[in-house]
Amino acid sequence: MPVHNADIAAVFEEIADLLEIEGGDPFRIRAYRNGARALANLGQEAAALVAQGADLTELPGIGERLAEKIQEIVKTGHCKALDKMRRAMPSGITELLHVPGLGPKRVGTLYHELDIHTLEQLHRAVRDHRVQTLPGFGAKTEEKIESFLAQYKTDTQRLKLAAAAPYAESLAAFLRDVKGVVEVTIAGSYRRCKETVGDLDILVAARAGAAVMQRLDAYDEVKNVVAQGTTRATVMLRSGLQVDVRVVRPESYGAALHYFTGSRAHNIAVRRLAQKKGLKINEYGVFKGDKRVAGETEESVFESVDLPWIAPELRENQGEIEAAKRGVLPQLIELSDLKGDLHAHTNATDGHNTLKEMAEAAIRAGLSYMAITEHSKHLRMAHGLDSRRLLKQMDAIDQLNERLEGITVLKGIEVDILDDGGLDLPDDLLGRLDVVIGAVHSQFHLSRAKQTARILKAMDHPHFSILAHPSGRLLQERDPYDVDMEKIIRHARVRGCFLEVNAHPERLDLNDSHCRMAKEEGVLLVVDSDAHSTLDFGNLRFGIGQARRGWLTREDVLNTRSLKEVRKLLRATM
Repeated sequence: MPVHNADIAAVFEEIADLLEIEGGDPFRIRAYRNGARALANLGQEAAALVAQGADLTELPGIGERLAEKIQEIVKTGHCKALDKMRRAMPSGITELLHVPGLGPKRVGTLYHELDIHTLEQLHRAVRDHRVQTLPGFGAKTEEKIESFLAQYKTDTQRLKLAAAAPYAESLAAFLRDVKGVVEVTIAGSYRRCKETVGDLDILVAARAGAAVMQRLDAYDEVKNVVAQGTTRATVMLRSGLQVDVRVVRPESYGAALHYFTGSRAHNIAVRRLAQKKGLKINEYGVFKGDKRVAGETEESVFESVDLPWIAPELRENQGEIEAAKRGVLPQLIELSDLKGDLHAHTNATDGHNTLKEMAEAAIRAGLSYMAITEHSKHLRMAHGLDSRRLLKQMDAIDQLNERLEGITVLKGIEVDILDDGGLDLPDDLLGRLDVVIGAVHSQFHLSRAKQTARILKAMDHPHFSILAHPSGRLLQERDPYDVDMEKIIRHARVRGCFLEVNAHPERLDLNDSHCRMAKEEGVLLVVDSDAHSTLDFGNLRFGIGQARRGWLTREDVLNTRSLKEVRKLLRATM
């Protein structure tokens, strides 16, 4: 069975969770979490590295013990250490960790104090108000857990886009290798670049007699077949992800692709246009009575209702049809439009590679400039830079630029926005940098008024360039902090600074609606990788997907411009 990075990362996370529930060694726990994070964000499959005989200890966050476990998981599909830990703990206890607000320490308290190790037991304890009696909980925490439990099922049924990608792309590639298959596309919310996906929709165009379903049955990752016919099937993968596969004839492929890409609201709006013209649109084609008049391509479907082709990322019935009618659809940004990356880290703080290695990786990613923006000293857990260490790195960047060809490395910092809106390093030092990225890394629970005022004050700083991951969210882990984003965006326009679209798969921050709001206000955005290793530049594609959902063109994004233009615009903010 193929083993993906997400599978290995899940093993490491579960080991860390169980260790923490048991009250285990914090250093071991941290090692497993760092390893899981490194694997989740790795730009290539660890299984392929194992097959090549590569030294896994060269990967960021992977020591000898973790490397041995990776090889074991890849080769056997199991981890003996995890199996042993599971036998020693009640089955299902880690499911409690999926409830927002319940970290391993609190789950440990629930288990040791109230013998709670299932969701049903937690429901009963909350109902009986026993949870609030525990140390570290209280009535308000109990109320939050109750509300979290109510939404738990919906929230945990979805997978982050980047986590779904290897499963989707591997299966699509597997199905392409069937005689008679003409085309395979991953449709649904995946194709629309939604931040999370509930399941996968894979559409196959094939000639008569193509053995697509037999090929699907032979896929090692299929755990069980929920339903199967000659042209459609629903299967569950061993990862828990549901996949719906649909096979159509090539002459219906465009109509089926439009239908299964969605969104539902967009499809309904297009069908209404068709009805006004006496047409019927379904997954088999566009029909005038019983005669198919279009449907072989998506373009022909849109053309049948007098519309140009609409990019999948826009298909949410949020004005795209009206824009298409008026001929004002945006020419959406492409990954190839990016010329630089203005947010990256090295092993000087919490990154995993050297300055030179990061620059060389940026060259391989097709970039002509990048900024190194380490954390500042306030973020101690990331070993943030103080003034002395930042000056030392600035000298190192100058030396690297003298001998490195193909890229220019800019001097920057990801400086903490302090509680009072100040910045974490002195003005005279910030003024010597090419780019200053301000970020909120603490006090997430301030009131809306205080959080907004804090960020606005930071943006008014004379050396402030870019607001990093503006909402502070972590997908499915941490909600955005309460902030008036409309006020932030409008202040950025007045101030002349920029907002980031952070491409890290756990962030994708700004969200699509705020990207569009910024565009409408004339605020330039920056699509950054927030790279912490040489492999993280591959995440830029997810940031571009988010930007496209926000209707952004290359003109709306700062780092599609040449280095000369970017430097001029950055200087204007400082």
